[in-house]
Amino acid sequence: MSFQRVAIIGLGLLGGSTGLAVAEHLPGIATAGYDADPETRRRAGERGLVGTVCDSAADAVRDADLVIFCVPVGAMSAAAAEIAGALKPGAVVSDVGSSKESVAKALAEALPGAAIIPAHPVAGTENSGPDAGFASLFRNRWCIVTPPEGAEPEHVTAVSDFWTALGANVEVMTPQHHDLVLAVTSHLPHLIAYTIVGTASDLEGVTQSEVIKYSAGGFRDFTRIAASDPTMWRDVFLSNKDAVLEMLQRFTEDLTALQRAIRVGDGQQLFDHFTRTRAIRRSIIEQGQDDARPDFGRSDHNGG
Repeated sequence: MSFQRVAIIGLGLLGGSTGLAVAEHLPGIATAGYDADPETRRRAGERGLVGTVCDSAADAVRDADLVIFCVPVGAMSAAAAEIAGALKPGAVVSDVGSSKESVAKALAEALPGAAIIPAHPVAGTENSGPDAGFASLFRNRWCIVTPPEGAEPEHVTAVSDFWTALGANVEVMTPQHHDLVLAVTSHLPHLIAYTIVGTASDLEGVTQSEVIKYSAGGFRDFTRIAASDPTMWRDVFLSNKDAVLEMLQRFTEDLTALQRAIRVGDGQQLFDHFTRTRAIRRSIIEQGQDDARPDFGRSDHNGG
């Protein structure tokens, strides 16, 4: 590996998991970390999420070859500004945010001249905070590396190799393409889940206890997604606004078509649609991106 010292800014689920994964898979790399929350820093030290928990972001990155921002995308600019004077020459700056075009812009503006190679490990659970991280979070998950135009190939390779070493499958694509793909595979499903769970809780004719008591598998799975960190998802929707709105418009049109099929009794259209979507589920399982067991393998931290 070309990195000897890694700094992690933000020690929640993704930052903590990254630190633990480095300790397990790349024990020769020294890690330092920082979180704006003093309680998170204290707990990170107790759990050993990184080798050294620092009292400032600047201290954490001072000797780092690789700096990884694991903060909500809306906090990326302010977090990067904190390290602007402490970054050593030649250090590579990356992140784990789930929208890439806005993050690349924020990091470039805060750290002019720095080698910035954004990345997005497509992994997570509904839990957050310093107690949520675990070393196997990235195993057999995709990590999408989104270098800006003109990035040095050796920097792209180094960041890709880093995530491969932590167990991820790496793919390289443009930030714009990433944001469009993730809008439909991640961002829109979260928006739908938040909406459905909110609708259920607002129904005047159904008490909240009934919603919980009679929660079938479908609604239960939506609540798992809707339990995700609200700060992170607020920032994701605002930072990837254009792509999310485009996918939301397409979804609305498809939903209208299904409404019509139900209203006019077009069973064939419904059957054909459900058959096509069922095949998508099978493909996801075949590619190892989920588990066919009834609990989806979630009980052993295989959440996504």
